[in-house]
Amino acid sequence: MRGSFIVAQLESTIQNRKNKHLSAFERGQIEALHKDGHTNREIGRRLGRVHQTIANELKRGTTTQLKTGRTSYTAYFAETGQAIYERNRLQCGAKSKLLIANEFVNFACDKILDQDWSPDAVVGFTSLQEEWKDRPTVSTKTLYNYIDLDVLRVRNIDLPMKLRRNTKVKHIRRNRRILGMSIAERPVEIEDRQEFGHWEIDTVEGQKSDDNALLTLVERKTRNYYAILLDDQDHDSVDFAINQLRQDFGELFSQVFKTITSDNGSEFSNLTKSLQGVTDVYFARPYAPYERGSNERHNGLLRRYIPKGKAISDYSTESIQRIYQTLNQLPRKILNYRQPSVLFEEELARLA
Repeated sequence: MRGSFIVAQLESTIQNRKNKHLSAFERGQIEALHKDGHTNREIGRRLGRVHQTIANELKRGTTTQLKTGRTSYTAYFAETGQAIYERNRLQCGAKSKLLIANEFVNFACDKILDQDWSPDAVVGFTSLQEEWKDRPTVSTKTLYNYIDLDVLRVRNIDLPMKLRRNTKVKHIRRNRRILGMSIAERPVEIEDRQEFGHWEIDTVEGQKSDDNALLTLVERKTRNYYAILLDDQDHDSVDFAINQLRQDFGELFSQVFKTITSDNGSEFSNLTKSLQGVTDVYFARPYAPYERGSNERHNGLLRRYIPKGKAISDYSTESIQRIYQTLNQLPRKILNYRQPSVLFEEELARLA
């Protein structure tokens, strides 16, 4: 027709699909187009693929077959290409380092089972040690994966913190005792844990009646922890234990114990008076254990050795001391995998 014209689209406008594997359907298209005599570039343009991808696939799926007359021929088959692709995919992914890092894995199992270290503490601690610099190790996530797969001596039951669940219901009490200064009055610079000498205090009970108790304290900066055996869970026993600490630290007590933050238990009703002029005492809000998070966390660690309901009177003073010293030797991620006992001694050396 005069005055009319036809526009022919010679180039494909389909965008190339990068970093995407060929599908079984695309392999079928390649097989059909290749049989029709299309070049690799033509097939690539139709599928939106690079021509080299087509060439690689043809090489992968081309196989030798026999005709009826026992004569051989080569041809590309989509099924063959797909089968080889799936077989190769089975070899992908990270390879297990269990055998390569066998020495580290055994070290980790020993620390977790014998000294109650966490997997993360083991990984972090070894990363700081020169002797482990050139030895193969695994990451914290990989170590947990091995434990979940039951390929180590350690099981999930050996990781108490992993099995804990919070099922307590929050209650709000309308009236409360006022034992001293509120935590709201505590200087804000204490919150960042940059200054040494600020403590959190609590008690741990054993059996409900006729049993001893423990007075626990944790220093907020170094996370150094004390657990002191009490005759009873009352203010007289707490006052006696605090006086013993004052004698142990002597003139350094006021520098080591600048502040103490307590809960509102009756056993601490005399704490402000007994430390008046020496240490500032603050009291957390009722039913707000998160305001003394470090102490609650360490009491949870203590329960690994003294479960709830277990009689504290069954433990000697020496046994209690061994328990909290063990906790103070655990490397902590929050301390860049250093040990609380080491950091505490460094702070005392600065005061001496």
